[in-house]
Amino acid sequence: MKPSPHQDHPWVAVDVVIFTIDEGVLKALLVNLKEGPFRGHWAFPGGLVSLGESIDAAAIRELSEKTGLRHIYLEQLCTFGDPHRDPRAHVVSVAYFALLPRADRRLAEHPKYARLEWRAVTALPPLAYDHNRIAAYALDRLRAKLAYTNIVYSLLPDEFTLGELQEIYEMILGTTLDRRNFRKKLLAAGLLRALPRVRRGPHRPATLYAFAQRRPMNIPIL
Repeated sequence: MKPSPHQDHPWVAVDVVIFTIDEGVLKALLVNLKEGPFRGHWAFPGGLVSLGESIDAAAIRELSEKTGLRHIYLEQLCTFGDPHRDPRAHVVSVAYFALLPRADRRLAEHPKYARLEWRAVTALPPLAYDHNRIAAYALDRLRAKLAYTNIVYSLLPDEFTLGELQEIYEMILGTTLDRRNFRKKLLAAGLLRALPRVRRGPHRPATLYAFAQRRPMNIPIL
């Protein structure tokens, strides 16, 4: 995007916070900018909405073009409209968050970015624009939705143990959950189905589970 000497109306952009679990840590994907007033700074992937394009379509396109990621959970968060958030022009950003089951999926390179890196959400550097505010908002939304939806499935592989599922909840929420009550609520909700397989390790074998349906549902969890 080039500086605009004159604007009759704001431009509209989308920015996407992509969360994943990597090495037992909740991380977000950052991109290092090669151009503009924030050259050399970290930010979230995103870009302008094209003429005639819906906002949701723009977010999906930006995910695909800038990172190579497709077919992952994506949800609109909030609109950030400070007229001074971008020093080049008046740009209103519609923020999204996305959930990725694993961080080892190959990411596409894009000429707009010097590099892409996964960073722990609790240790993000100062970000370009207002992306630190967007990061905080996205994390709050993710934590809230764990209580009344099943979207945690988007952070898990097809098969997992109840212990692994609880670890993800505790990691994101930053708290310890009662093991017995947590498992009782999850199993009573009918979200999971036990598989005829176990995972063997240093302790006794653990039953493997899968989500009965891998689609967003509103249902009390916590």
